[in-house]
Amino acid sequence: MTETIATKTRPARPLRQLLAASVGNAVEWYDWYAYTFLATYIADQVFPKSADNSLVPLLSTFAVFAVGFFMRPVGGLLMGAIADRRGRRAALTVTILLMGGSSLLVGLTPTYAAAGVLAPVVLVVARLLQGLSVGGEFAASTTFLVESAGPGRRGLFSSFQYVSTTAGQLVASGVATVLVNTLSDERMNGWGWRLPFVLGAVLSLVGFWIRQGARETRSEELRQGPRPGLFEALRRHPRESLLICGITAGGTIAYYTWTSYLPTYAELNAGIDKSDALLAGTISLAFFALLQPLGGMLSDRFGRRPLLLFFGVGFALLSVPLLHSLRDSFAVLLLVQCAGMILLTGFTSISAAVNAEIFPPRVRAAGIGFPYSLTVALFGGTAPYVGTLFKDLGHSGLFPWYVAVLCLLSSTVYLRLPETAHRELRR
Repeated sequence: MTETIATKTRPARPLRQLLAASVGNAVEWYDWYAYTFLATYIADQVFPKSADNSLVPLLSTFAVFAVGFFMRPVGGLLMGAIADRRGRRAALTVTILLMGGSSLLVGLTPTYAAAGVLAPVVLVVARLLQGLSVGGEFAASTTFLVESAGPGRRGLFSSFQYVSTTAGQLVASGVATVLVNTLSDERMNGWGWRLPFVLGAVLSLVGFWIRQGARETRSEELRQGPRPGLFEALRRHPRESLLICGITAGGTIAYYTWTSYLPTYAELNAGIDKSDALLAGTISLAFFALLQPLGGMLSDRFGRRPLLLFFGVGFALLSVPLLHSLRDSFAVLLLVQCAGMILLTGFTSISAAVNAEIFPPRVRAAGIGFPYSLTVALFGGTAPYVGTLFKDLGHSGLFPWYVAVLCLLSSTVYLRLPETAHRELRR
């Protein structure tokens, strides 16, 4: 019966499904990451300056970055429930429209000089809405991608979760790099930093249009059956929820450290020029995107667990020496970033498949969305703030150890993780 349902509901055009998920996801993450790459400009314009400590505005900006992450579990739960109750495509439509509106709000945020305390309030509201959208996007698109894959291709399809995420991040980094290198500091601080967010709102409409052609992946049996409750996944599958937390903790701290925070970390701790840091980040992200399908295909053949252990053990052993080797050198920064990207692929290329293979289809989206987004909020979203805080306290050397310990803890989970690569996916 399961095989019959899977055959009838498998989309006839998986490449079109892949495009619908990937393009929309790339737009979502472009909007989200534009904030990170322009954090220093936002800090100067939206937050009050401190005469005693020049890092206060930047710390405030990264605190708002972290606040947005804490809406992601809510988004994962609510949008995941919509995906499980109304369908994956319905949830994907809501998330991209929500992201477009919140991105426009960031772009229209007034300066502190013009609006006083209202400026950071507007920014916080925008980031909360973005967090709600991104949390829901991961839950729905993860489920949608893996359910769209044919037999023996779930790892490959899973890898496009981070191909598209990285594409969005790459475009955000590229746009920021172009603006920094072409506009004067006065223009960047005045209006230049707003342009990427306005562009993000326009791109969200494009993603919305593309997703209208997607085909629903939730089976007819589930559509006709009773709808799951909001907290059913947590109540009935607590072990699976905790398992996703353990799988994700090391992956999310490594991911946000290497793909988002490293340019700022290099500026603060190694004195690297801002434009050089952004350029190195852009190049390493392109390299990272190319690695993802390779990781997915390897996992389809050899299993998920070997790749997860490659990532976890590798970061546990190498995080400290890699981050401590940074100095005022573009070449060194680029090598450190690319080395981390190779290790990180062991996690990112297959995390969507691993998560989807853990939960049953009835509560798959909500079951993935809440524990994953909660873990990302606790460890990934706080990474820039923790790293900057260590620097402010005079203990910047502790941050690499923080990353290594979390990756070591996740590695113990990977050792005990059952292999799911060659199991049939229930639909």
